Amino acid sequence: MAAEALGDRRVLVITTNYGVEQDELVAPVEHLRDKGVRVDIAATEKDSIVTLVGDRDPGKHVPATHALADVRADDYDLLLIPGGTINADTLRLQDAALDALKAFVSSGRPVAAICHGPWVAVEADVVRGKTLTSYPSTATDVRNAGGTWVDKEVQVCEANGWRLITSRKPDDLPAFLDAVDEALQTG
Repeated sequence: MAAEALGDRRVLVITTNYGVEQDELVAPVEHLRDKGVRVDIAATEKDSIVTLVGDRDPGKHVPATHALADVRADDYDLLLIPGGTINADTLRLQDAALDALKAFVSSGRPVAAICHGPWVAVEADVVRGKTLTSYPSTATDVRNAGGTWVDKEVQVCEANGWRLITSRKPDDLPAFLDAVDEALQTG
């Protein structure tokens, strides 16, 4: 699909200000913006986001466009949750993040989460009846929350009236982004 065809779409990325996996934030944002999508990055604070590479090495600093508490989920077509162990573990304790996710789910809009990002969905209690993938260390959490965990580069699940797109790790980004593009085209 041509870039201009997605130009009316809006994506909300939610993250903390430290510990997000660099490629899982930067690659989707650049990919979507190159296609004309308006991408807003909402962090716990409207400040620089310090990314990590492999959960340990310093990565790029990425500016947040909004504070998480200041965004309205209703203004967006798709929610994207990048991974990073520290990021996801901290983000799932943020009420504003859980509220945004629940707003997408209740309205039937798509949610995309990669690596440890599905932890936020586990915390929000929205994975029951869903089939998803994630970083393998979160598989037990997914199962305990009533989801079915699979080991695939991308899993798209339409159960329960909303689309959940999940992937395991940065190597899965091409398949993950193809599924995100499809969700934006059909949504």
